Amino acid sequence: MTTIEVLGTCHHDCPDSCGWIATSVDGVLTSVKGNPAHPFSKGELCPKVNRFVGRVNHEDRLLTPLIRTGAKGSGEFREASWAEALELVATEFTRVRESYGGQAILPWFSAGTQGLIQIVGTSNPLFAKLGASKQNGSVCGAASGAAMATVYGHGLGTDPLQAEHSDQIVLWGTNTRLTNRHFWPTVDAAQKRGAKVIVIDPIQTITADKADQHIQPLPGTDVALLLAICNVLIADGHIDRDYIDAHTIGFDEFAAHVKPHTPSWAAPICGLDESVITDLATSIGAVPKTMLRALIGLEHHYSGPTMYRLLSMVPLLTGSHKVLGGGFARSVGSWAEFSDVSITAVAGLADVVAPGVERRALDQPRLGHSLTELDDPVHALMIWNGNPVLSMPDSGAVRRGLERDDLFTVVSEQFMTDTAKYADVVFPAAMETEMLDVMPSWGHLWIGWNEPATEPLGEAVANTELFRRLATAFGFTEPELHLSDEEQIALAVADHVDIDAMKRDGFVRVTDYPVDHLPYADGGFHMASGKAEFVAESFGAMGVPRLPDWVPIEEGPGSPQAEVYPLFLQSPKKATRFMNTSYSGLAEHADKEKAPHIELDAPDAAARGLSEGDSARVFNDRASLTLPIAISDRLRPGVASVPWGYVDSAYGDGIGSVNDLTNARDTVFGSGSNYGDTLVQVEAVRFAP
Repeated sequence: MTTIEVLGTCHHDCPDSCGWIATSVDGVLTSVKGNPAHPFSKGELCPKVNRFVGRVNHEDRLLTPLIRTGAKGSGEFREASWAEALELVATEFTRVRESYGGQAILPWFSAGTQGLIQIVGTSNPLFAKLGASKQNGSVCGAASGAAMATVYGHGLGTDPLQAEHSDQIVLWGTNTRLTNRHFWPTVDAAQKRGAKVIVIDPIQTITADKADQHIQPLPGTDVALLLAICNVLIADGHIDRDYIDAHTIGFDEFAAHVKPHTPSWAAPICGLDESVITDLATSIGAVPKTMLRALIGLEHHYSGPTMYRLLSMVPLLTGSHKVLGGGFARSVGSWAEFSDVSITAVAGLADVVAPGVERRALDQPRLGHSLTELDDPVHALMIWNGNPVLSMPDSGAVRRGLERDDLFTVVSEQFMTDTAKYADVVFPAAMETEMLDVMPSWGHLWIGWNEPATEPLGEAVANTELFRRLATAFGFTEPELHLSDEEQIALAVADHVDIDAMKRDGFVRVTDYPVDHLPYADGGFHMASGKAEFVAESFGAMGVPRLPDWVPIEEGPGSPQAEVYPLFLQSPKKATRFMNTSYSGLAEHADKEKAPHIELDAPDAAARGLSEGDSARVFNDRASLTLPIAISDRLRPGVASVPWGYVDSAYGDGIGSVNDLTNARDTVFGSGSNYGDTLVQVEAVRFAP
């Protein structure tokens, strides 16, 4: 009997990037447990990954290539050899390229595996060689990072663990206890020490349950709230003028801009009492060690980037960057990308294998539009690391696009997901314990190593190997398209990073985050001026407004849609055993979660003649779902909530999920997503006697 124990890092699209120890016996994975030496996760894994062995060895896992035999969406396939499947893909993609041009091919991916090399491998140079369209933006992270960069010059935030020094922590639009669980002990310890914890969220989440104060604005109105906060900070003198003068530009113009945006102006927009806004602003201004914390949920609005611009500006006004426990903690992943690792090193080989090739850019969040409304349609689609039928806004449009007879679709997957059912060819994908990778984290300051504990089961392959095989199938011989995993890591990791230490310990700390944990105490912003900027002087080409301003929500109160669909829809993550849509297709996870439902507060339910458990229809002009009603005191009036992450079949007898309802409009800039600006109506379903 041969037992192997290796150090690894969780690959899921989660800020925690937990360290683990994986064990195999005679080539079979037997254990995945937390690495107690990891500085952030400290030996604990989540309820999802605690069952990772069952996922890897699951009887429903895809282990051979598949070719479709039934209608698209039926999930009817036959097994095929790798040679047959690769030949079919190469033949069809070549046909599309010759018939319609390379831009009719679209690679689409998400962060289902977010490792340094496994997220994209050599896909970008491969598709550049084909002249394919390229993906732009992201449903998560792109808009908020771009927004922070307009103020700081980059998206580099404060280390959230410095909340241990905070006297006040504002968790803004983030359900920390569920989606960032390894950060919560830091918040909890600070609170027990006496720090005040404020949660700002339209829903009373499990994190709000533990807060000292919960503020519930109407969804999508955070820009108005933040403008009013800045107004109070400036008007009442809660600003650090020395810091502003030394390290920022554009303050006077910004101050004049926010002057009309008083709490009395913002209160009716946000659905809050004026005093709540004033008191919140005063508290932020009066407590120097105030940490603002927001992750990705807040950006899912048209004005999401503007929210992050303003959040980035608050510590500039108060000077809280000068003290431990202050600042704005968004993502710290960019600190690793600053000089330690390059997420574009391998992708940039496109310029070597296909120099000068112009490629059409299509937004990731608007896949439905790309598949159904382009004048020059997509005719070949490659999907990996994602499940867009469930995860993209207006996913009904995605589904309709995938049903097209003139679209050839390839999916790389671990299970027969709702997206894979529409594929013409499915390739079996390896899992994290079966592949080599380096894992930068966007939630903490440690870069993780991932050593495979076993070979991939069956005929599954890692993404990097998949793209090497595809390059061979297309007859491409450029060495850049055939780099080994080790060669890709060597290219993407800087020479000064101690890879031997990373392998030995499972992680290394990023280099450029300062050891005193005060990255902006003395300025040091990455603008050409060296200063943070209240006024966006140099980002007009990106569509960035000169000043952050409130824009009424297009699909919100006062809009024509609101007359027919008067309720804001929220689609939160609520399941502790799902990671986005991963795991929801496994009964051992899904059966322990409450089934999808429509959550309403009691007055909104009563106004519609609805009681607990009644069947009701939640709908708008995009889609309709029939689900049971759950009466809740966690919502404010005017808001309906339907949880996200479940498979299509969990949402009732029809085809569709909560994201069939959501809005796919672009963000004001940054090519993000707009899930949160969605209106619906709810009505009782009356069954014939």
